[in-house]
Amino acid sequence: MAAVNLNMLAENASRLGMRLQETFSEHTRDLSIARGSGSAFLDNPEEKVKNIGKQLDSSSDREKLEAMKRLIALISRGRNVSEFFAQVVKNVASHNLEIRKLVYIYLLRYAEQEPDLALLSINTFQKDLSDPNPLIRAMALRVLSGIKVPMIGSIVVLAIKKCAADISPYVRKAAALAIPKIYHLDASHQPELIKIISTLLKDQSPLSLGSVAIAFEAVCPTRLDLLHQHYRRLSRTLIDMDEWGQVDLLNLLVRYARVMLPRPIPSNEPGATPQFEVDSDLKLLLTSAEPLFQSQNPAVVLAVARSFYYLGPPSDLPKMVPPLLRLLHVSREIERVVLTNLVLVSSTLPDVLAKSYTHFLVRADDPRQVKKDKVHLLRAVTNAKNYSSLLREFICYADDADDDLVAESIQAIGYIARIIPEATQQCLTALMAFIQSKHDVIVANAVLVLKSLVQIRMQQQQNVIAVGGLPPQSFSPLEIISRLARRIDDIRHPKARACVVWLVGQYASTPAPVANGSTPTGPEGIAPWCPDVLRKMAKSFTHETSLAKLQVVTLAAKLLVLSPADRTVGLLYRYVLSLAQYDLDYDVRDRARMLRALLAGVTAGLYGEADDEREDLGGVVLRREQIRVVLFDGKTSPSEDLSKHEDDHGRFGSLAALTGRWTGADGYLPDWLEEGISPSLRDSDADAAAAPHPPAHVSQLLHSQPSAATSSARSIAGGGSLSSSRASPVVLTPTGGMSPSGSISRQDGAKAAYMDLDKFYEDEEEESEESDSGEEEEEDDDDGEAEGEAGTDSGEDADSTEGDQSESGEDGEHGQESGGEGHSNYVQGTTTG
Repeated sequence: MAAVNLNMLAENASRLGMRLQETFSEHTRDLSIARGSGSAFLDNPEEKVKNIGKQLDSSSDREKLEAMKRLIALISRGRNVSEFFAQVVKNVASHNLEIRKLVYIYLLRYAEQEPDLALLSINTFQKDLSDPNPLIRAMALRVLSGIKVPMIGSIVVLAIKKCAADISPYVRKAAALAIPKIYHLDASHQPELIKIISTLLKDQSPLSLGSVAIAFEAVCPTRLDLLHQHYRRLSRTLIDMDEWGQVDLLNLLVRYARVMLPRPIPSNEPGATPQFEVDSDLKLLLTSAEPLFQSQNPAVVLAVARSFYYLGPPSDLPKMVPPLLRLLHVSREIERVVLTNLVLVSSTLPDVLAKSYTHFLVRADDPRQVKKDKVHLLRAVTNAKNYSSLLREFICYADDADDDLVAESIQAIGYIARIIPEATQQCLTALMAFIQSKHDVIVANAVLVLKSLVQIRMQQQQNVIAVGGLPPQSFSPLEIISRLARRIDDIRHPKARACVVWLVGQYASTPAPVANGSTPTGPEGIAPWCPDVLRKMAKSFTHETSLAKLQVVTLAAKLLVLSPADRTVGLLYRYVLSLAQYDLDYDVRDRARMLRALLAGVTAGLYGEADDEREDLGGVVLRREQIRVVLFDGKTSPSEDLSKHEDDHGRFGSLAALTGRWTGADGYLPDWLEEGISPSLRDSDADAAAAPHPPAHVSQLLHSQPSAATSSARSIAGGGSLSSSRASPVVLTPTGGMSPSGSISRQDGAKAAYMDLDKFYEDEEEESEESDSGEEEEEDDDDGEAEGEAGTDSGEDADSTEGDQSESGEDGEHGQESGGEGHSNYVQGTTTG
């Protein structure tokens, strides 16, 4: 019996569990659809696709929602589902907000393919523009402007105009975003759209101003005159806007400032640090944008840095470095963008960036372009204080597996050797060690850097000797050339071999230093290691690259010009030219024929009996001195300095900094104007109301009550600042009236509304001072009354003159009494009869 009961209990429990599971599944069906939409709706068998039409015609919102989700999933997979367009349009007026959103997405996708059916939903969208819900109104306008059917352009413009005057800022933002869509659809509506933009620019809500800036840039980017009346208000509203709106509006205001405002100019006052005169409107923009350096959005920080870089005086440029350094740790993508922009400003702010050079040290897991940008920054911030640390970093980077990083690092070592004389010997030691490396890339780049160093140092020595000075003894360029010449067999990189051969030929005539007074060996007028280099290169001439062959032919010609009487040099010259004359590369053949014709006057008799059989090339035969000028002179040395900062017309902070080319989305900045437009054009009604003008009765009160002039002046000064557009004007009202918001105190003792915290504390201090001064004046009044009574008693026995004085004393007594009684009212801004 117990077993039977146990089986019945188990069966009942199983049935109850199944019933609960079915109920739970039924009630959580919508929730499961939302959770599994990513997988359940993407796997659509043909049977479910065929049922979509039935589900769309169903009366159940749940069936319609499921069908719409399957349609959107099919669209995401690239399948054409335009066959359901007519059935989807029927649900455009659904009361379910989720269904309506999906219907709107579907209509945006297929409205161009079915313009006739799309027009059926226009009336519904127009009705939704008057819906009480602002979300519905904005969504209807968004879809209406997204239907790319040119024939409804006028209807869309009317809808935008209606929504531009909507009471909801969210709807006005949707209207601003719809303007570029209709403009790209039909540009003939531009005049009407400009009027709508002018209306939206007057919007006081910060929510829509960023979208208005986007519409302005798309429709009328050259009509900056529309911003005159709104410039100051837009500058002050920057901090209250959404993040992406701040980016768009900042870029617009930066372009306006470059076109309409005067450039900061240095003052003529002598001083250690030059001061710059900055226009008040330009200073307003920079001051309003500076707090945005603390934004969490990297795009906002970069936009503010761009405004300071192109608008601010040089003294404000260091402010942009710490916020940009903060962005380096946000993500890899942000780091890539910030480093690229820092490279652009590195030549302008090397001292500021040098303090934070540890942020630019290369990590092993950095991408290739990030490594390259970091090496550029480290090279730009190198100075006499940090060169030792950076030199060790560059030597370490030369062993990296990335060939580009190796090249940049070795070039940075050469740069340090040029700009810092104290580091020259260390750099040369490192470069000469690189020549012994087993990697061709390291050897090749070391040879190229040594070549540029030798050229620059030789040019410097020649310039010093030309003015009668002694050349520096830091290092001998000829010693470097000799060491490179002796290792020519170990240098296998084609460009490096060509560089060594060029150095040997170019400086072959320079006398080499001889130790212990021994006589140099080799041909007269030539360095002793030059013929041996020519012999080695002539031996392997047929296996050399074309770049090296050209330099070998030139080397043979230079040595022959320097020492035409040496038989060994002449034979090597003949051998090299005979090989080059029949080379497969036509550049090598042309170079050989050109040099043979150029050296016709030097090679006379060089070929012995074969001279008579050689054809006469004709032309002018140059002398040896003239040929030497042609072959040796006029070789320019590479530049020592990095490119200096120039106005790059807005490349910093734009997409052109990353891509290297200008695109339509980049804000190209024009040059500064010599003189900006008149500031009065930017005056608005709000600015005029901000300037206080004391009424006539205030000046009369100051003259009639000299004892309270100081207190009155304090109240005017504390009521508002002439330079502040937010402060209200101070108006003194009669007794019993309400005090304006800008006055110090009110009749009921309540504080006025303050817009500035600093102003509030200033008024508090002034009130405490006035209360102290009021107590002192009351004590003076009591003393004056006692003295007045004594004067009155003594005036009865005095003469007429004293009587007159006593009368004036009585008047003074009466005036003091009335003044003492009405003092508190006077402080509140009231007058007595």
